[in-house]
Amino acid sequence: MKSALSFANLQEHVLTGGHGLMVNGYDPVIRALAQGLDIHLNHRVTKIIQRYNKVIVCVEDGASFVADAAIVTVPLGVLKANIIKFEPELPKEKLSAIADLGVGIENKIALKFDTVFWPDVEVIGRVAPTSNACGYFLNLNKATGNPVLVCMVAGRFAYEIEKLSDEESVNFVMSQLRNMLPQATDPVQYLVSRWGSDPNSLGSYSCDLVGKPADLYERFCAPVGSLFFAGEAACIDHSGSVHGAYSSGIAAAEDCRRRLSAQLGISAGLFQVGKAAMREEMTAEAMVPFQISRL
Repeated sequence: MKSALSFANLQEHVLTGGHGLMVNGYDPVIRALAQGLDIHLNHRVTKIIQRYNKVIVCVEDGASFVADAAIVTVPLGVLKANIIKFEPELPKEKLSAIADLGVGIENKIALKFDTVFWPDVEVIGRVAPTSNACGYFLNLNKATGNPVLVCMVAGRFAYEIEKLSDEESVNFVMSQLRNMLPQATDPVQYLVSRWGSDPNSLGSYSCDLVGKPADLYERFCAPVGSLFFAGEAACIDHSGSVHGAYSSGIAAAEDCRRRLSAQLGISAGLFQVGKAAMREEMTAEAMVPFQISRL
């Protein structure tokens, strides 16, 4: 009797170079990429309509934007919650891909102290019988010089901690820290994330689920008319990562360019000239130094 094994997403490739920490966060990257773009903030999309070779994007305050095409990059959790209505409705193969992809949560509790009382290591952690007692703290002092530890909360505990107040969350993880370092002092500042309940994310990252079809990512990122899909959930090779989100955005933009050039009868060469000019402008004006720590 033969047995069959099903493996999800075996296409992933591990990048070289090891892990790195953006010392100043991703803000410098975003600012550099946003140079020269017309960006409208605080516009929560409620409906996307495809009609007469146009895309109409409706937002919460009643305003709308019209374009020849659109690239949808909202988090997978938002799509799964059906917060954005599509007219006409997305095809069954797209809806099934959205339903079959998983969403994981990893919350962070940043703790700032008066002084450093922990060893000069990358992480401080322990294993335990339950997920609530198991975890680790990332040492930002080693990378930034600031007396900050970040508790990385994953698994079931990531869901449970969203039900607690900030103060209750901090007290709980501090009890964990004091089990490892009895001399730990109280934090002077703290910040708690709740990615699972944030209406703009409803999750932290996409993930594979056991027993699901291998073509999920292809179906998820496939265009629908003049709609293109990007984001970390749309990246076959590096799903669940920032570099996956970036590479899928580049791919979706290229697909969109090809479609518009054919639809509008515009020479692909004109697009290439425009891209070259934009690249030169970014190189001349938008380049900023990125501080990356290898810990």
